[in-house]
Amino acid sequence: MIKTTGLVKRHGSLEVLKGISFEVKTGEVAAVIGPSGGGKSTFLRCINGLDVFQGGSVEVGDYTLTPGTHPRRDALLLQRVRQRVGFVFQAFNLFPHLTALENVTEAPIHVRGLSHDVAEARGKELLARVGLAEKFSSLPRQLSGGQQQRVAIARALAMEPEAILFDEPTSALDPVMTQEVLSVITDLAKGGQTMIVVTHAMGFAREVATSVHVFADGYDVEHGPPARVFGDPQHATTKAFLSDAGK
Repeated sequence: MIKTTGLVKRHGSLEVLKGISFEVKTGEVAAVIGPSGGGKSTFLRCINGLDVFQGGSVEVGDYTLTPGTHPRRDALLLQRVRQRVGFVFQAFNLFPHLTALENVTEAPIHVRGLSHDVAEARGKELLARVGLAEKFSSLPRQLSGGQQQRVAIARALAMEPEAILFDEPTSALDPVMTQEVLSVITDLAKGGQTMIVVTHAMGFAREVATSVHVFADGYDVEHGPPARVFGDPQHATTKAFLSDAGK
């Protein structure tokens, strides 16, 4: 479903991604863990075309992004990629002046061209699915952080993506809210949703992911099934990271 080959990303002279080759197949959940500053969030942004990269390629189904992909010239290509791959941000990024339901229906109406009635019915279903059936009319400021993130997940699902990218979806939340959001993501995994999840929740990565990738200093230093990565880490960085994380 998603494949990167030799992905290189630079910010000026700083090389943030140093040749990342990575693959997640339909129905799989890839957890990306590792020390801060390892390039995890940048990696997700390159997959969805939010960041321009300088080397390698990104394949999303039948579409390919290259270093020559331009945000304006290739706007249609990027729109097609983003329709197939949703994005859930660490900071929620909800429209503050729109209700929960309006946040969820905005893109289906204006990007997919759904009628207001169809989009609203689907939006209500999705908000109920993430446990927010009583919050359709609430503005983001009237919701807790966990509730806002669940609205953001419903918003991503409203576009019926083939895959969803999660950029540290619980890092801004307290433990109770974290569990609320992880429960929703776990249910999506059980339903076969393809996902790449950048996370510091080691229990989630161990129990829910089909593969775990350890990013450090711009490299995917180690990857494999969770039982192997957590139970028998091979790379020194993985061993140190898991030791510091208490795992």
